[in-house]
Amino acid sequence: MMKSTQKNSKEIRNQYLTGERALFQGHDLQIIDTIFADGESPLKESHDIELLGCMFKWKYPLWYAQNITVTKSTWFEMGRAGVWYTDHISVTDSAIEAPKNFRRCRDVTLCNVSFSNAAETLWSCDRVKMDRVTAKGDYFAMNSQNMEITGLTLYGNYSFDGAKNVVIRNSHLLSKDAFWNSENITVYDSFISGEYLGWNAKNLTLVNCTIESLQGMCYIDNLVMKNCKLLNTTLAFEYSTVDAQIDSSIDSVMNPTGGVIRAESIGELIMDRDKIDPAKTTIICNQEARSAQPCVFRSVAV
Repeated sequence: MMKSTQKNSKEIRNQYLTGERALFQGHDLQIIDTIFADGESPLKESHDIELLGCMFKWKYPLWYAQNITVTKSTWFEMGRAGVWYTDHISVTDSAIEAPKNFRRCRDVTLCNVSFSNAAETLWSCDRVKMDRVTAKGDYFAMNSQNMEITGLTLYGNYSFDGAKNVVIRNSHLLSKDAFWNSENITVYDSFISGEYLGWNAKNLTLVNCTIESLQGMCYIDNLVMKNCKLLNTTLAFEYSTVDAQIDSSIDSVMNPTGGVIRAESIGELIMDRDKIDPAKTTIICNQEARSAQPCVFRSVAV
């Protein structure tokens, strides 16, 4: 639980701070309209800090810190690796230009934040809440866990690799190789576009989502899809166990290992008896597939 720093705190206002560790081990501070210029680690090992309208222009500003509130502030490009090993931090209405931000942090809240260079951002963090975040960069949120995300717009590949216990709502993800090696991911009411979605995941659930993906949803243990649309999606579900309700046609399905697939139609069904047991998968179509298979069929080898 983040503690308020307003009571009995010292105010620092309109300062231009330079040099290494400018406010090292600072605590119980309100820092307003202040620039942290050249000089590494200005707030290292600090705690109970409020920052309003501040600018970070150099590296490592918040490491090993606790109970930090940041509002209407900016990390410039050289404010790299800005927040590492920090617990209980909230960032609101802010712009972050620097990459590699938020590493091994716990209890992170981000609201109305933009990451123009989100490469290697939010790695190995625990207990993260995000609301109206925009991020552009590869390897976003790798190995993080216990995340609650609403309104994320993401432009970047290899996102959420190795992530666990994540709920995403009302988001827009343009991300190749998203959710690889992940576990217990649920996505609601979102759009996802990217090749090879979800490979090697466990317990991936997609609800009311629209998806475009070449060879998407493959090598998944327990894939659940409810009221989803698959657009321009080919060679789906290879070596996955599936419970899928698809409210559209599917261009092609290849070698699922088990479960049920429901769709309007399937353009091409590939069930290679040398690789999987077709009897373990039930296919239910509302329309005849272009391959002229019956509307309901099991154990089909094409």
